[in-house]
Amino acid sequence: MAASGGRARSGESMDKSITLPPDEIFRNLENAKRFAIDIGGSLTKLAYYSTVQHKVAKVRSFDHTGKDSDHEQLYEISVQEEITARLHFIKFENAYIEICLDFIKDHLVNTETKVIKATGGGAYKFKDLIEKKLGLKVDKEDEMTCLIKGCNFVLKNIPHEAFVYVKHADPEFRFQTTHPNIFPYLLVNIGSGVSIVKVEAEDKFERIGGSSIGGGTFWGLGALLTKTKRFDELLQLAAKGHHTNVDMLVKDIYGGAYQILGLTGNLIASSFGKSATIDKDFSKEDMAKSLLHMISNDIGQLACLYAKQHNLSQVYFGGFFIRGHPVTMHTISYSINFFSKGEVQALFLRHEGYLGTIGAFLKGAEQDNPNMYSWGENYAGSSGLMSTSPDIYPMQRTRSGTFTFDMLEMDRLERQLVNLPLLFDSSSYVPDTVDLAEDAMAREYWLSCFEEALEGVAKRAVASQPDANDATDRAYKFQQKYLNKLRTLRLQPFAYGSLTVRSLLDTREHCLNEFNFPDPYSKVKQKENDIALKCFQRVIKSLDALGWEEKQFALVKGLLAGNVFDWGAKAVSEVLESNSEFGFEEAKEKLQARPWLVDTYDNWIERLRGPPHKCALIFVDNSGIDIILGIFPFVRELLARGTEVILACNSGPALNDVTYNESLIVTECIAAMDTTIQSALQDERLILVQTGSSSPCLDLSRLDKGLTMLVKERNTDLVIIEGMGRAIHTNYYASFQCESLKLAVIKNSWLAERLRGKIFSVVFKYETPSK
Repeated sequence: MAASGGRARSGESMDKSITLPPDEIFRNLENAKRFAIDIGGSLTKLAYYSTVQHKVAKVRSFDHTGKDSDHEQLYEISVQEEITARLHFIKFENAYIEICLDFIKDHLVNTETKVIKATGGGAYKFKDLIEKKLGLKVDKEDEMTCLIKGCNFVLKNIPHEAFVYVKHADPEFRFQTTHPNIFPYLLVNIGSGVSIVKVEAEDKFERIGGSSIGGGTFWGLGALLTKTKRFDELLQLAAKGHHTNVDMLVKDIYGGAYQILGLTGNLIASSFGKSATIDKDFSKEDMAKSLLHMISNDIGQLACLYAKQHNLSQVYFGGFFIRGHPVTMHTISYSINFFSKGEVQALFLRHEGYLGTIGAFLKGAEQDNPNMYSWGENYAGSSGLMSTSPDIYPMQRTRSGTFTFDMLEMDRLERQLVNLPLLFDSSSYVPDTVDLAEDAMAREYWLSCFEEALEGVAKRAVASQPDANDATDRAYKFQQKYLNKLRTLRLQPFAYGSLTVRSLLDTREHCLNEFNFPDPYSKVKQKENDIALKCFQRVIKSLDALGWEEKQFALVKGLLAGNVFDWGAKAVSEVLESNSEFGFEEAKEKLQARPWLVDTYDNWIERLRGPPHKCALIFVDNSGIDIILGIFPFVRELLARGTEVILACNSGPALNDVTYNESLIVTECIAAMDTTIQSALQDERLILVQTGSSSPCLDLSRLDKGLTMLVKERNTDLVIIEGMGRAIHTNYYASFQCESLKLAVIKNSWLAERLRGKIFSVVFKYETPSK
C-alpha cells in the first residue's frame, strides 16, 4: 500500500501488504493510563500502559459434606473476567505523527493521564504539536537516562533480547541467554553521533566517550554522494553495492597480504581510496556501501578500545543507525572482532528502537514500581524482529493505511521471576534442547506439526465453552492469527528470538488467550482427575504389597505410565479419543521394556539404598493419571523415606497440564484417603507451590521467587523433572548443583527417531552434580 496515496516505495511489495484498521494497532487505548513518547529524527516510538480485560478459568472445590454433596464431580469450573496490566509499544514514521496523534486523541477514553513523558530530540521539536493535539502537558526527560533505563528493562525481562549477527551463517541471528546479573556492560548508542556509556548498576552509568561520526554522518555524506535523501533508501543502496570498487584494499597497495603486520589482502587500507586515483563515475550503491563500511569500522574500533580499556566483555549496540540492518550489523561485528582479536563480541538488541520510550515510560511510572514485577513479551500482539534486507524480505514492516508500524506488547506477570538457585551455572543455562532456527529439518517438521494440529486445538477450544454463542467465531480468529504467526516464522525464524518447540507452544497459548480461550482442556482435566482419584487407593494397596526393590521399579513404571496421558501428543490424543477404556494398566503395557532409550535406573536404585535426600523439588506435568497415580505414590514413598517434598505446578493452564489451583484440590482429596500425605501436609513436609509459568515447557531461569526461596530454605538436594515438554524439549542438558532425575516417555514418532528410539521409548536420566 502506498504511503499517503502515492506509489509504493522501492523494496515494498503491494501484493504482500497487510491492511489493518488503526484500532488493531493502537490496542486497548480506551483503558490507557499512562503515556510516553520518544521522537527521533525519523521515527516516533509511543509507549502506553493499559489494563486488559480477559477471561480466566477458575476452579472451586465442591463441599461434599453439605448442600453440594450431590455433586459427583470433584470441583466446578468457571470462567471469570480478570484485569491485567499490559505495556504497548508502537513505532511509526514522523511523517505520520499528526495522523497518529489525531487517532490517539479521538480514542482516549477515561484516561488518567494529564502529563505525557517525552524524550528524544523531537520532544522539543514537536512539544507544541503534542500538547495541542492530545491536550496533555509534555514533560521532557533526559535522553541518555531513558535509554539506559530501557536497556536494563529489556535485558532483564525479555529472554533472547540480545543477539550476535553472523552474515552468511544459518541462522544469521544467534541469541544470547540472559545472565542473572546484566551489569556491567557497555552501550554504544549510534544516533546522529555516537555515545559510549558504561553501565554499572540500575541507576549508575557514565558517558565515557563518543564520536561525531555516526548515523548523521552516514546520512549526510550519503545524501551528498548519492543525492538520496531517505535514510532507509541509503541502506538499501548499500545492501546492493560493492565497496571494493571504491575502497583501496591492502592488496591494491602490496599486491597481496602484508604478512609481517598480519594484514590480509582484502582488508580496507583506505576508505574511498580508489576515487582519488581512478577516473570514472562510481555507482551510488558502491559509494553507499563504502561509506557504511567506513563509519561502521570506525565505530567498531572505538567501541573495542573503550571495552578493553574498561575491561568490559558485554558490548551492546543500539540507535537509529542500526535499525536491524544486516549490512550495518555485519560491518560492526566484523570491525569489533578484528580490532579485539575475537575477545570482544558485538551484541545487538531485538527491541533497541524502543529503549528510549521504555525508559521514558518507566520514569513516569516510578510510583507504580514497575521494576518490582516481571514482564513477559506477548507473542500474540508483537510483530517480532524483521530482517530489513531488501533482497530477502521486501516487506520490512507491516503497512496500515498511511504509515508503517512495528509493535511490541508486554504483560505484567503476577509474580517476580528469578533463576532456580540449584542450576550449576545460571549464566550458561539454556532451557531449550534444540534451536529450530539452526536445524532446518526439525524446524520444518515442528512448524508443519503445529499447523496440522491447529484445527484440533480450535475444536477443543470451542468444546470447552459450550454455552458461548461466539466461540466458533473466536476459534476461527485464533486459527487465523496463529497460522499467520507460523507463516511468519517459516520466513523469519528469528522473529521472536530462538525458535523452539517451547516458543511455538507459548505463542499458541498467547493466541488462545487473546481470543478468550483461557483453558481449552479444563473439562478434560476435570474428568481425568475424577477418574484417577477413584483408583488411587487400589494403586497404593497394590504397591504396598510388593517387596522393596519390586516396589521401587513399580513406582518408576507408574511415573512413566502416568506421563503417557498427554493430550499435547498427537499419538496419545488419538488413542484417548478412540479408546475410552485406555487406562493406567494399558499405558504400562505401551512402555518400552528395559533397557530403556536412556537408562540410569540401576544408579538410581543404588542411590536409594543410601541415606534419604533432605528435600526433593518435583516439577509436575499432566493432570489426572499422571499426577494422581504416577506422581503421588512416588511422593508418598519419598516422604516415608524421610525426604521433604516441594511439588511445583504451573501457575496458569497450558494443554492438560495440572495447574497449582487444581493440584490443591487434588491433594486435599488424596490426603483424605491417605494418612502419609495428610500428615506430611500438616507438618509442612509436603508443600505445593506454583512455578510462575503457564507453559507446557519449563524455563528454570524464570521461576516464581517464592519457589526459589523455599528451595533454599529447605536445602533441596534433588530435582525431579518429568514430562516430554519439561525434560526433553527443555532441560534435557540442564546441569544442577545437586542430584537430578529427568524422566519422560517419548510420544512423538519423529522425535523418537531423532533420538534413535521408537514411540513410547523411555528416558530415565539420573545425574549427580559435576565435580
